[in-house]
Amino acid sequence: DAEIVLRLRKSGAVIAGKNNLHELAYGITSANAAYGIVQNATDPNLIAGGSSGGTAVAVALGLVDAGIGTDTGGSVRIPAALNGVVGFRPTTGRYPNSGMTLISTTRDTAGPITKTVSDAATLDLVLAGKPPAALQRRLPTTIRLGIPRAFFYEGLSPRVSAAMEKSLGALRSAGVHLVEVNIPDIEALNAAVGFPVVLFETNELLRSYLRAYRPGLSVDAFLASIASSDVKAVVSDALAGVIDKVTYQAAVTEHRDALQGAYHHYFDQNDIDAMVFPTTPVEALPIDKNLEMVEMNGVATPTFPTYIRNTDPSSNAGLPGVSLPALIGSAGPPVGLELDGPAGSDRELLAIAKTIEVILSEQREPR
Repeated sequence: DAEIVLRLRKSGAVIAGKNNLHELAYGITSANAAYGIVQNATDPNLIAGGSSGGTAVAVALGLVDAGIGTDTGGSVRIPAALNGVVGFRPTTGRYPNSGMTLISTTRDTAGPITKTVSDAATLDLVLAGKPPAALQRRLPTTIRLGIPRAFFYEGLSPRVSAAMEKSLGALRSAGVHLVEVNIPDIEALNAAVGFPVVLFETNELLRSYLRAYRPGLSVDAFLASIASSDVKAVVSDALAGVIDKVTYQAAVTEHRDALQGAYHHYFDQNDIDAMVFPTTPVEALPIDKNLEMVEMNGVATPTFPTYIRNTDPSSNAGLPGVSLPALIGSAGPPVGLELDGPAGSDRELLAIAKTIEVILSEQREPR
């Protein structure tokens, strides 16, 4: 068992089983060519999200009370958003990674997927090895949320845009302070970190895994065994060494420091507790037409970078983030609302999320 599983068992959790996911946790649709496509909990014809799609669906359907996913760049929060549940990515390093097969030491972390913020907060303490403690809600009037319109709110689908504006309106009416302020150059800062870090570290980590646990399996045979074409392509690039050490070192130190500095300045200089934005720019779309490309407001874009766009920057910076269901104005796929906070603010962020969950639930139309 991984260390986090040992902690769960010791605390009395029952491990019900393992879930399907995007192969090697390297994608966001959970269309796994080896084990089958995970179907969305709200509509089996829709993408479930990933990489931890099976866990989110199991929680959303009530098959389990909670689940654990892993998050490199959004793999807990994206499926949580698309299935209408809560997904929490902690500050990187808050939970131990021992016993897990990683694709990035810098970016990877486990994270709970639950029905409620309170359940996520309970699991957070178990996974972090902290003593039990009640989650204290914040008064709405004491919360200051930043709204980064540039980048995070650009090119949203009509459904996501409407859900976010309805949710922000409810928060404003409840007394939450909403501050319209952007993070300058966030797209460029993030791009300089993301793929250079994960591709270089995947090369080292998977080779190390094969040497330690599968010494009889060559790299070429391992690549040949990958069933999903999208995963095989990106892992092939990683294992081919497309990112050199000089590029990696610049990404993991210089560029990541700049990204973290931009977030620190954003929270500190604007006196902001957390930032709020849509978890994904588009809701869950039909499986049969959108595994490789999706149409966003009449423009075809690759599926993977489209869904991961908003969750990736804070992942690279190592910040905590929580996705919870936004208010939707009509029947149809769920929409996720994400809150990201400063590094180390995990409990404060969950307390804010709990307050916002209550505010939105009071406005939610009964089904």
